[in-house]
Formats: sequence, C-alpha cells, structure tokens
Amino acid sequence: MLEISTHNFWIALAVTTAAGLATGLGSLLVLFSKQPNARLLSFGLAFAAGAMVYVSLTEILDKSILAFTNAYGPQLGFTWGTLSFLGGVLFIVTIDRLVPNPHERLEVDDPYFREHNTSYIKRVGLLTAVAITAHNFPEGLATFFATLENPGVGMPLAFAIAIHNIPEGIAIAVPVYFATNNKLYAFLACLLSGLAEPIGALIGYAVLRPFLSEPVFGVVFGLIAGVMVFLALDELLPAAKRYAKGHETVYGLVSGMAALAISLVLFKW
Repeated sequence: MLEISTHNFWIALAVTTAAGLATGLGSLLVLFSKQPNARLLSFGLAFAAGAMVYVSLTEILDKSILAFTNAYGPQLGFTWGTLSFLGGVLFIVTIDRLVPNPHERLEVDDPYFREHNTSYIKRVGLLTAVAITAHNFPEGLATFFATLENPGVGMPLAFAIAIHNIPEGIAIAVPVYFATNNKLYAFLACLLSGLAEPIGALIGYAVLRPFLSEPVFGVVFGLIAGVMVFLALDELLPAAKRYAKGHETVYGLVSGMAALAISLVLFKW
C-alpha cells in the first residue's frame, strides 16, 4: 500500500468521525418529545427494524457481494456474499441459543411483561445499540480507507453513511429514553454508538491495514447484514408489537424502509 501523508490521515479521520456522530441527530426527535409513551416506542422500534432490514438487504449485503465479485467474479461473488449473510444469521442464532434469552408472550397483559417492561426495553435498547455499533465499525473502516486513498470517493460515501445514521440514532434513542426517562442518556447512547466509526477506522488503520482485502470486506459486510436482519425480526418487531395500540408497527416499519430508501435515492443524485 502507498505511503499515506499525515494530512490525509487527519482528513479521513475527521470525515469518518463526522459521519459517525450523525447518529446523534436521530436522538433530537426523541429529545423534542415531552415524555416517553408506548405508541412512540412502538413506532420507533418498528422504524428501526424497517431501517435495519432495508439497509442490510439493499446496501450492506450488496457491498459484500460486490467485494467478493471484485475478487472472484460475479458467480462466486454472489455465492460467497449469500453464504456470508447466512453465516451472520447462523452466528446470531447460535448466540441466541447459548445466552439465556427468554422470549415472552407478546400480549401486553402478560404479568411478566407488566413487572419487567422497563428492564425488557433496556435489553432491547442494548441489543439495538450493540447491533448498530457493530455495524458502525466496518462502516467507519470503509469510509476511512476510501477517504484516505481518494477523498473524492470517501466523502460522498461518508455523506451517505451520515444520512443512514440518523434513523439509526432514532433506533437507539427511543428505547433508551423510554426505559430511563432521561433524554441525556438517550443522546449520549447515540453519540457513543456513533464513535464506533472512528474507533473502527483507527483499529483498521493500526492493525488491519496490511491484511485488508476484498474478501475480508465481503465477509464482514455479509455477516453484519445477517446479524442485523435477524435482530430486527426477532427482537425489534416483537417488542414494537407489544406497545402498539393501532397500526404503529406497520407504519413504523414502512417509514423506516422509506427513510433509508429515500436517503439512497438522494445520494445517487
């Protein structure tokens, strides 16, 4: 790999950090809410699920397939991208089996639910934050190296990721705010998740740079796509259904998909 100037290094790090911190913008919608309410929570969780499923299947999985295609050609590229996606699903299913994770009934009159709804939402919020933070690591890595080698490519990529991070901020902030009733905690949770992007970039630069290759990116993006889709369907949607009093779950799901879809369309222009 070519030698990188210190100037380019700081530009790439600044661009990556700015994209990551856009996660905090999503929490502003939560901060303007007077108090947490169940219908907002239902919509927010479903919105998060829609955003995560859409971006995973149309953007992240596509990056995995493209990376493998660049290395092995279109036939093997599609095959290895698909296998990586399924590997991500298998990975999170295995974790779900090994770690005690009781899935309660969805009825809101469930006594366990009434007693432990706050702790349950804290857990859902934590899982969302972990999934999105894990997603942010390779995003930061990709943004950083793209900007490092060609700012003309890296900066538009960072802008697209920043747009994507806004609904991700909503996904984290809503359950955290509902569980803690603390707007500052919700905002800080979003910022901490966003910091995963520059941290991932620095780890990649310090440790992974000599070993980075198209297949490595393909595996990482494929695994993350699989993990995010499973968590959205297994955790976010059931939790959203618990708090729905009408069509909040469907509206949130479609709105989350639409927000990501529109952001991708706008980026193409």
